[in-house]
Amino acid sequence: MSLAIVHYNAPVLRKKGAPITRFDASLARLAHDMIETMHGARGIGLAAQQVGQALQLCVIDLRETDRDFSWELNGAQTPLELFMPAVLVNPKVEVLPSEKTSYEEGCLSFPEIRGDIFRPNLVRVTYQDLQGNPQLLVCNGLLGRCIQHEVDHLNGTLFIDRMEKAVRRPLERDITALAEKTKNSAGAAKPPAAPCQPPVI
Repeated sequence: MSLAIVHYNAPVLRKKGAPITRFDASLARLAHDMIETMHGARGIGLAAQQVGQALQLCVIDLRETDRDFSWELNGAQTPLELFMPAVLVNPKVEVLPSEKTSYEEGCLSFPEIRGDIFRPNLVRVTYQDLQGNPQLLVCNGLLGRCIQHEVDHLNGTLFIDRMEKAVRRPLERDITALAEKTKNSAGAAKPPAAPCQPPVI
């Protein structure tokens, strides 16, 4: 079932997600619905806060992107198709020594608003899968960036918070207009399902 994606400035987007302790059918159903919602909106990542749930849960799927990134899952170069779409429960990100890189990010909770953001290029991510099994993913490039973006969501941090002032300043009018629109519509709306480049996180 496709879910409504909340837009900025819905209060839930600023809430830190609660840790997940029950790995049951309801969690699997929520993850499934989030994946369906992400695909329907042409996104590559979606956090629980973006569908109104303040939980430590996000989903990602980079199978349709240019694979200009590398990864190791539990010490092996597992084919992307075998673990994506991926469900990350209670993820923790550790930044590894690497240069910061800039990339134009978008967000499904900020339709049509994009901006360049610097992030570390290499990260180590520990998380649990839908069965509660521990997983370890080391990755860089767009995959690492996508995970950082989604884990930020789980902690109430938005991509506009990461923008440098010079990047954010020209977007302020659109950000303010979106906040007002969200306020007037109670915060729930789905973005248009139109392809966009680069991918929306």
